[in-house]
Amino acid sequence: MDADLQVTQLEQALIRQAETLAREQRQNAEAMRARILAESMDKLKLAEEREVLAAKAEAERLARRQIQAAETRLAAELDRLRWALTESTLSGVRQAFRELVADETRYFGVLERWLAAAATALPDGGLIAEVRPEDERRLAPVWAELAARAAPGREVALVGHGQPSEGGIRVRLADDRARIDQTFEARQARLAEDLARVTMERLFASAPDLGTLVHG
Repeated sequence: MDADLQVTQLEQALIRQAETLAREQRQNAEAMRARILAESMDKLKLAEEREVLAAKAEAERLARRQIQAAETRLAAELDRLRWALTESTLSGVRQAFRELVADETRYFGVLERWLAAAATALPDGGLIAEVRPEDERRLAPVWAELAARAAPGREVALVGHGQPSEGGIRVRLADDRARIDQTFEARQARLAEDLARVTMERLFASAPDLGTLVHG
């Protein structure tokens, strides 16, 4: 009987040990499973965050491209409008000047004022007034009186310059030391910045009077 008891006790001890080992293995497996799940969730979360960040970055790049494309289109449209308005402005000014040139009384009055201003600004000495050949022919009969009023006490010779021009006058010293160019083209060039300003103002508001180009 003692041998049977001992065997039974040994069997029970082995069973208890096996149960303990099984319980420990099960606990270890559950802990490992939990750890694996946690790590997997962390990796999944990190991957999702990376995907979200990548999606945001791509969206920002797309938005920047769209904004840049829109800005490029807007700049091109503004350039087109600026060019169109500048051409329209220049065309209007040129037409107004042509109408002035056609009105001999007004035109000669403007030339006389420009000659007087040049005579005042230029140093002492004989002057040479250069105009278009057609204006030289028109002015010749009245030149002596016009020059006397505009530049009293100074000799002013009238010559044709022969260069393409809408009109106006260039006045220089006889020795060519100094000159003042009041041709339409020169005045237009000097007022280029004002024309650009006027054009931009017309894009958003209304332009000021450009009469100074003709009468100023």
